[in-house]
Amino acid sequence: MATKTTVKIKTQAGKDAGSADLDTQIFGIEPNMSVMHQVVTAQLAAKRAGTHSTLTRREVRGGGAKPWRQKGTGRARAGTTRAPQWRGGGVAHGPKPRDYSQRTPKKMIKIALNSALSDRASEGAVIVVDQWSFDTPKTKDGLAALAAVGAEGKVLVVLGDEDLNAWKSFRNLTDVHCLHVGELNTYDVLDSDVVVFTEQTLPGGES
Repeated sequence: MATKTTVKIKTQAGKDAGSADLDTQIFGIEPNMSVMHQVVTAQLAAKRAGTHSTLTRREVRGGGAKPWRQKGTGRARAGTTRAPQWRGGGVAHGPKPRDYSQRTPKKMIKIALNSALSDRASEGAVIVVDQWSFDTPKTKDGLAALAAVGAEGKVLVVLGDEDLNAWKSFRNLTDVHCLHVGELNTYDVLDSDVVVFTEQTLPGGES
């Protein structure tokens, strides 16, 4: 059974504001690598547009006339200049529009997300802020706030409905990705070096 993990809650200025117990069912499980791999693969596949399309020999314009007679020329027989081996011909076995999305069970998605969060927690890469208190949106203030709480590298900031000014303050920072708590997913957690929650957005958080 996983032991309880406690993290310090910080203010926007980087000062201590108490502590929070991370839910061991979310942040303290043994990461399931195979499930995370399958879920991330499905996520990336779902992002593919699938609009690629090539023309087959039937769809390429022209090529109705036989290039030369069947026999007597010394050349290989040919029925159309739109065959795949001809320049300007159709594509053999080329891609056609398709849906790349995969069906992923909700239970698997939950296990993968909890595994990713547990992995970040085990590395000490989960930061909890009491709240974001930006009076007005300002990128400079957003950068200073992340530095104050110790968020370095590629940062995932999980925000709530009330954090509009915070979102506007962070959105232009190159290494910062803002995400609504309802959109928290395995790929974005694994793609970040550190995940920053507020007390309101911390999954299963107890202050």
